[in-house]
Amino acid sequence: MTLHLHNTYTRQKDPFEPIDAANARMYVCGPTVYDDIHIGNARPLVVFDVLARLLRHEYGNDHVTYVRNITDVDDKIIERAAENGEEIDALTLRTTENFHAAAAAVGCMAPDVEPRATDHIAQMIVLIEDLIGKEHAYEAEGHVLFHVPSMPDYGKLSGRNRDEMIAGARVDVAPYKRDPSDFVLWKPSSDEQPGWDSPWGRGRPGWHLECSAMSAEHLGRSFDIHGGGVDLVFPHHENEIAQSRCAHPDESFARYWVHNGYLMSEGEKMAKSVGNFYTVTDLLDEFPGEALRLALLKSQYRQPLDFSKDGVREARQELNRFYRALGLRQDALDGEEGPKDISYVIPADVVSALEDDLNTPLAIAGLHVAADAVFAAETPEEILRATGALKAAGRLLGLLQMEPEIWFQGDGDAAIDALIAERIAARSAKDFARADEIRDELTAQGIVLEDGAGGTTWRREG
Repeated sequence: MTLHLHNTYTRQKDPFEPIDAANARMYVCGPTVYDDIHIGNARPLVVFDVLARLLRHEYGNDHVTYVRNITDVDDKIIERAAENGEEIDALTLRTTENFHAAAAAVGCMAPDVEPRATDHIAQMIVLIEDLIGKEHAYEAEGHVLFHVPSMPDYGKLSGRNRDEMIAGARVDVAPYKRDPSDFVLWKPSSDEQPGWDSPWGRGRPGWHLECSAMSAEHLGRSFDIHGGGVDLVFPHHENEIAQSRCAHPDESFARYWVHNGYLMSEGEKMAKSVGNFYTVTDLLDEFPGEALRLALLKSQYRQPLDFSKDGVREARQELNRFYRALGLRQDALDGEEGPKDISYVIPADVVSALEDDLNTPLAIAGLHVAADAVFAAETPEEILRATGALKAAGRLLGLLQMEPEIWFQGDGDAAIDALIAERIAARSAKDFARADEIRDELTAQGIVLEDGAGGTTWRREG
């Protein structure tokens, strides 16, 4: 089956045909680094990580370029630094490091290129000059603005009419604007604000301009996929299209526009005031990152997702089952008979599910079928083949890449080990009441004890 993706621009599921099969190119809008990311921000990270993995499977690791940017100059950053009494560089460094840690914790590979906006100011200035030269932009009172009426098909991506666009953009209808819908490409900076010298005075770029310049620099003026959350369709992505195509009318810019759906939390819109606002860092104190990732993949990416802690607990139980299946592999390898090295392939149903517009729920169902095959296997060869297929399918989804014993025990827990040692001592002293009490205490924490000839081992069960 050929990869098909729902293209927001065409409003249909299109077969994916890269401009150059030797270099499939994807750009995804990354974070504005003024705060730690919440679980809603993690959804596009995970979705487009799966798409990047699928592209590498389809075209080869060396034939995919995945770019995800860092926005490190923005009014939100300026405001937050002032609120914190913190230097802007210190704020962006800290939040970028936290972002990288959170992305890695939920199983996301680093992109091939991660450009920072502040490293591309020169390219942004050139882009603005191109737009002014083609009469798509104009200078007014230290600002440079894109003149929306100069682009006849502006609004095609979002499908909004003119009144909706003006209202939806929440633009400042300043007196120097030629049209209320015109948006800022360059704005003046005060002495206290970050700024760069330009033909229009000291200032800084508008947010929309940044991605147009960075994508062109690292992927070319025409590339394959542009991704992000559905909240970016308008005005951000609409404005990127306007800037890029008007500056370079002979180029297509992005050919496929892929957007993930909204995320709700515990049945309501995520908000700190409601108490359902979860940063990824906070959730990682309670759950393994792989359980968060699976919970985010259990809904098809374009559909709204109601994130809940109960959903993460269910995902963790599913992962327990998969890892129990993978645990049989070592037993097969330790056997005196049977092959030690065996080839395997990713199950076709998992690949075809992902090729059908990243149908991750169906792909996860394929993981369960693969786990069933492991539990039904009888010979070492069958076990190795089945566990190999399960692990390979998991890799395509960014799952099941740790050793089973590490999954069940995490990084170890001194408190749990101490209780187990106390239980062993209680049993030796024939204080079975205390021993049972400790077992019950651990069971309540989701810890399962297994007593065997080699001693007592433990694993987490949820």
